[in-house]
Amino acid sequence: MKLAKPLLYRDGIWAFLMLLPNLLGFLMFVLLPVVATFVISFASWDLTSNFKFVGVDNYTHLLADETFHQVLWNTIYFTAVSVPIGIVISLFLANVLNQKLRFIRFYRAAFFIPVISSMVAVAVIWQWIYNPQYGLLNYALSWLGITGPTWLTSTKWAMIGIMITAIWKSLGFNMLIFLAGLQGISESYYEAAEIDGAKWYSKFWNITVPLLSPTTFFVTVMAIINSFQVFDTVYLMTQGGPARTTSVLVYYIYQNAFQYFQMGYASAIAYVLFFIVLMITLLQFWRQNRSNVY
Repeated sequence: MKLAKPLLYRDGIWAFLMLLPNLLGFLMFVLLPVVATFVISFASWDLTSNFKFVGVDNYTHLLADETFHQVLWNTIYFTAVSVPIGIVISLFLANVLNQKLRFIRFYRAAFFIPVISSMVAVAVIWQWIYNPQYGLLNYALSWLGITGPTWLTSTKWAMIGIMITAIWKSLGFNMLIFLAGLQGISESYYEAAEIDGAKWYSKFWNITVPLLSPTTFFVTVMAIINSFQVFDTVYLMTQGGPARTTSVLVYYIYQNAFQYFQMGYASAIAYVLFFIVLMITLLQFWRQNRSNVY
């Protein structure tokens, strides 16, 4: 017993030293910026002039800011459309790639490549695909007798183009998570269903979907959080245009902070975004827990 305390004390010191770099990184690059942003959201500051507290003026200004209303709606629209479509396609691909196919590892790797690809390279490729004159997409549509739109310069189609790119970029990650969930389901359930004469759609709806619900919940939460934080796709492909039809909350934060130098207002928008994402995430957890109860 006398040796136990020194050993625990020594182990505790070593554990603390091992955790210290990560702890310092968290304090410097996460906690401190979060606290600083909260303080700045109640101030007027352009990075050069004197720091001046203005109370809740930045937040009240949001209520009358029509541009903020527009980018908030754009973000909600982007999330409401891209997230369900991306999840459905990812689940479908995961089911296909869960089969015993030849070269299955190659197919899985091929679908995951966009996830690890540079967003700059992805944006360049998709800008070429969307090009109205010599782009691959409009060329394919012309074979069907359809005149393709001017994708990224059209107020009607630009956001759809951004959604397609974002879905394609994240497809492999969601597919991989679903694939892991599918491989965790015992084959005995499907064998029993086959004995009872169940069709493939019955097995999918009554076995796969319920047993995959924790995985679906995780994918949905992560997809919604990521969609509300979309920035690089918009910045690289449209820069919020045309006529702000593709401008989203994070891009508007970037503009106010580093183009208009309104750091206080940008910080207020950032905290509104944080509150929206927090409320949606808590709602999802509440619904998940409620469904588990019943």
